[in-house]
Amino acid sequence: MVGALAHRHWRDSGGADVAFYAGHSLGEYCALHAAGAFDFATGLRLVRRRGELMAGARGGGMIAVVDLDRDQVTELVREGGFCTLVVANDNSPRQCVVSGDADSIDELGPYLRERGVRWVRLRVSGGFHSALMRPAQREFRRFLDAFDLAAPRVPVIANATARPYPSGTTAAMLADQIVQPVRWTETVRYLLDAGVTEFVELGGAVLTKLVEQTRAASSATRSAPAPVPTPAPARALRAQDLGSAVFRERHGLRFAYVAGGMYRGIASPELVARLGRAGMLGFLGTGGLEPVEIERGIKEVQAALGEDGPCGVNLIADHDDPDAEEAVVDVLLRHRVRLVEASAYIQMTPALVRYRATGLRRGPDGRPVCEHRVMAKVSRPEVAAAFMAPPPDSVLDRLLATGALTAEQAELARQVPMSHDITVEADSGGHTDGGIPTVLLPSMLELRRRVLAERSYAEPICMGLAGGIGTPAAVAAAFVLGADYVVTGSVNQCTVEAATSDAVKDLLQGIDVQDTDYAPAGDMFELGSKVQVLRKGVFFPARGNKLHALYTHHDSLDDLPAKTRQLLERTYFRKPLEEVWADVARHLRATGRTELLRRAERQPKQKMALVFRRYFGYTARIALEGRPEDKVNYQVHTGPALGSFNQWVRGTPHESWRHRHVDEIGRMLLDAAADHLAAFPRP
Repeated sequence: MVGALAHRHWRDSGGADVAFYAGHSLGEYCALHAAGAFDFATGLRLVRRRGELMAGARGGGMIAVVDLDRDQVTELVREGGFCTLVVANDNSPRQCVVSGDADSIDELGPYLRERGVRWVRLRVSGGFHSALMRPAQREFRRFLDAFDLAAPRVPVIANATARPYPSGTTAAMLADQIVQPVRWTETVRYLLDAGVTEFVELGGAVLTKLVEQTRAASSATRSAPAPVPTPAPARALRAQDLGSAVFRERHGLRFAYVAGGMYRGIASPELVARLGRAGMLGFLGTGGLEPVEIERGIKEVQAALGEDGPCGVNLIADHDDPDAEEAVVDVLLRHRVRLVEASAYIQMTPALVRYRATGLRRGPDGRPVCEHRVMAKVSRPEVAAAFMAPPPDSVLDRLLATGALTAEQAELARQVPMSHDITVEADSGGHTDGGIPTVLLPSMLELRRRVLAERSYAEPICMGLAGGIGTPAAVAAAFVLGADYVVTGSVNQCTVEAATSDAVKDLLQGIDVQDTDYAPAGDMFELGSKVQVLRKGVFFPARGNKLHALYTHHDSLDDLPAKTRQLLERTYFRKPLEEVWADVARHLRATGRTELLRRAERQPKQKMALVFRRYFGYTARIALEGRPEDKVNYQVHTGPALGSFNQWVRGTPHESWRHRHVDEIGRMLLDAAADHLAAFPRP
């Protein structure tokens, strides 16, 4: 901690008051200590553990590139097909460091030399500040849980965001720093824009040179004479030109590209944050998670992107337990979540209306300002119409009577639709109605036209398309059909950032378009609703359909044939059905659902449904955990779009899911879709 001692000496020698602190990589710990986030002893413990974890990293490497800026280096890496490499240190407009796996770093050097680029291989064994450090990040995050780290008393500019540390995020940001790039050029520019004129480096002179390079580049940009206007040449269609500018501006995006929230947290905080940093939108997956787990995920995303960063949280209608849906909305409101993806709704529930309406206020012109937005996933016109209408009066009146809404919020809610963004969901992985996109989207667009002709909303309604989007041609087709944005799902489940098991990803990366099937949805088992799931290599679709057939044709567990019962106990549940029922009963008591338990004890058919539902919960859980002993029972929600994506990337580095990153996939699809559209002659 030489830097910390240098700061103490400088302060004791009469150093001036400080407006900001900043440190490069490990130096950020010195900056946080100087700003009062932790004491010297704590800093030593943190740095020691971080050093141990970094020293344990193997199989990576780093190359410093000279006389090029970050965008130039990024483009070179991209053009060379080095999809696993990232710019890990953006040190100045004249120096960047590229990090990643050792094999790719070995190939990058000669590639740069052939193009006359100056570079130096760094003597390190790890690909620091890259995804290769994710195991170290997870271990360090657990280590940080033992410390109570304070917010800096003086603003500290974070390496990962080039913005001041938000309150309450010190531990999360330090953990994120291990895998995120050091955005030093942006840090210096932020400080210059904030009016900083004097930079004092303690314990060295390297950063001072980097600061001066950035300062000089910024001054040259500001003082350069304005170019003489000339007619702009016709430019090629770009990824950022696709879709609706209204949609992009509404959500602070660069691209009209969304990744849906995959259940049980498969759409992880890391996945959402990575998309947000790339100018795309991701939704945190919450289905099947407890409120405390959802809260933890929201905190991680907000620590990475800030409260106003481009991100959202999936909110699922809970038809069995409305109180559980209300509890999730409480979490969303407590953490000021500004955007939710509403899934599985067939009508507007009090919880969803409360979320939407409590975010309304009157603007200076008297019109409603929407601070809580809902992106609705729909597959039926009547549900889309409900989302394009204001909340039902009956629900608003009830919320107003209970004090959940103010009179002004209820009044404003009657002037806006439940959702300004409607995602039309065609046949897809997970819950599906099997819709055809070329039929569904035009029909929904016509419905939107009629609604907007009838109502005088201040804001337009945007409409996106989800389901079956796994190739550039599919993305291009969605925009040609009139979609304002596209939503991907299955392709994101087979990425590094997806929070499912490696075993599942190994299965998914090898499927083709014919390797999915339909099975009953566990959460709507009695209704016979369907989910689309993986078929190749597993027995779940056949077994799930068998259970529903048994439920349809028998009135109770006791009514099952003896051989059938033995088969279920041996291969499906791996325990006697009486034990399965005992597990169900314990769960219902623990979650306060005693009325459902009493009803099932009186109604044998209901009891059978609850026992059979247990299989669906078990199969989803073991897939997420990657249990090797029961792989044939994995339940994996996915659609044929992933098969088409697998075919598209076959023979490229992205054939392996270990080289697939959710933001890179999005950009690949958009770039190639733009090229696809540009290739067609225009009138």
